[in-house]
Amino acid sequence: MSHNAHEPTASDLFEIKAGYVNLLNLKLLGLDLDTLAAQLSEKIRSAPEFFRNAPVVIDLSGLGDPRLSIDFAALLPVLRNLGLSPAGVRGGRDAWQRAAERSGLAVLAEFRSGTQPKEAAGADGTSRAAASEPARNVAKLIDHPVRSGQRIYAPGGDLIVLAPVSPGAELMADGNIHIYSSLRGRALAGVQGDLESRIFCMDLQAELIAIGGQYQISENLEESIRGRPVQVFLRHDTLIIEDL
Repeated sequence: MSHNAHEPTASDLFEIKAGYVNLLNLKLLGLDLDTLAAQLSEKIRSAPEFFRNAPVVIDLSGLGDPRLSIDFAALLPVLRNLGLSPAGVRGGRDAWQRAAERSGLAVLAEFRSGTQPKEAAGADGTSRAAASEPARNVAKLIDHPVRSGQRIYAPGGDLIVLAPVSPGAELMADGNIHIYSSLRGRALAGVQGDLESRIFCMDLQAELIAIGGQYQISENLEESIRGRPVQVFLRHDTLIIEDL
């Protein structure tokens, strides 16, 4: 009998699989840590569950002065004391990235929305998508109520829900989210950075809605759109909610 090389044995102590992490992007525009802590604290108070233990990428591209020196030993405790989990950095000078690595952070590739995968020429001279282009999965369909405490994620594609979503439940998708019933929980579309994603909902009563990291909580939803069929999308980095 042949043995599957990936099948765990009794002696195996780990498995490695492709996983999912919804990383928040924290773009630094200055390094006054006292002011940063105060402003972040105020932001977190508006949606504490959204930020609780959230893994964060520190975006250094907004720091324009190349003479700046970043003290990660001082910065990281500020973020951790607010309940955030710094996971890595992106952008900025090489010296800043090296300092981040010495502090135990990963250096991540920069993300640019709207870019297309590079193409390579095939043997016949025709263009073909590069092998690294991720495949978009078939939409994930949920036909039962999503209860409080449940978290449903659709990797690589859309999430379609045909039943009510209770308070305390969470929907996440790399693509669009379609809810053909009431949404009383949370819905986060484009969680891997697809800023073209949208949320479609037949009865909006959400605790939180978000696209590509831009979010709005229940307290900020206008009464005129509550309980109505709506679509949610980004326009110039602003979350727009319109009637369907």
